[in-house]
Amino acid sequence: MISKRLCSAILLALLATSMATSIATGSKALAQNPLRENMFQGQAVPRDVREMYERGLTWLENNQNDNGRFKGGESGPGVTGSIIEDQTATTGYIGSSMYHHGFAMLALAEAYGALDERRLWDGVSKNESKHRSIGKALELAVRTAITSQNKNNVGGWRYSPDSTDADTSVSGSVMVGLLAARNAGVEVPDKSIDRAIEYFTSMTSSSGQVAYAGGLGGFDNSPARVSIATLVYSVSGRKDLKEFKATSTFLKSTDSNETSDHYGEYTAYYKAQALFQSDIAAWEKWNKNLIRELKEKQRADGHFDGNYGAPVATSMSLLALALNFRFLPIYER
Repeated sequence: MISKRLCSAILLALLATSMATSIATGSKALAQNPLRENMFQGQAVPRDVREMYERGLTWLENNQNDNGRFKGGESGPGVTGSIIEDQTATTGYIGSSMYHHGFAMLALAEAYGALDERRLWDGVSKNESKHRSIGKALELAVRTAITSQNKNNVGGWRYSPDSTDADTSVSGSVMVGLLAARNAGVEVPDKSIDRAIEYFTSMTSSSGQVAYAGGLGGFDNSPARVSIATLVYSVSGRKDLKEFKATSTFLKSTDSNETSDHYGEYTAYYKAQALFQSDIAAWEKWNKNLIRELKEKQRADGHFDGNYGAPVATSMSLLALALNFRFLPIYER
């Protein structure tokens, strides 16, 4: 059974997803990794951020169940862990929706190569149907995403892998997962990335607003969706697109309180990455306000409260701060 004192390298790797903070169940305790100590020694990282992050990570470690999941709120492989054991061996599908699949795929991609996999299933009789390697699990997950997209009429993704329509929120989670997998060395066809980009451009207005689903129209002032599109354009290397220029400009014009609404932590998670990738000066200004706001909201024991439970809110809040460390590949500019 996995230790409640989860290896810091796993936590750091999986905090690169929006919510996932455990990769698999079935392993014994993993040794503390010096990466965590090194991470908090950077002089450029504000002390407030380092202290908030340390408290948040400690709370997550102390609130993990023996099955690899976390206590309270939403559950599932794209939310609170147990990723590999929840993957269907025959299809590579992870969880109950492509939302879970996308975030779990991102977690696998960020963990791939960062862990000593000899310890992943230590003490467990390895069964390929459940206890495969991170690399194998990631390759299967990518195959699922591509197969799903090939069935889709508009080149994106929605909740079911068999959906013929799409929305920009689910498509964003899958797209970032694919881009991270490609960054990790897994083959992702260019045509899959190109087709997804075409979908996002079709959903982006000339003003920079981004629609949720359906065809053109339905645009509103959603900083979450604008952030998702900006991030997708950035990480895929499409900053030359007029749609990227429109979304990044629109994003900088939205100065609303990022963590005050129903989707606050989710919005802050994406906006942090989008601003960091598109305009570092704008991110630095926004980041100072975010640090101040999250410092006020963090509880004494290190957790954050939110509509989807403390594990989700805590992970998302830490992720919004993670750009300060420049630690994980997905956060590189």
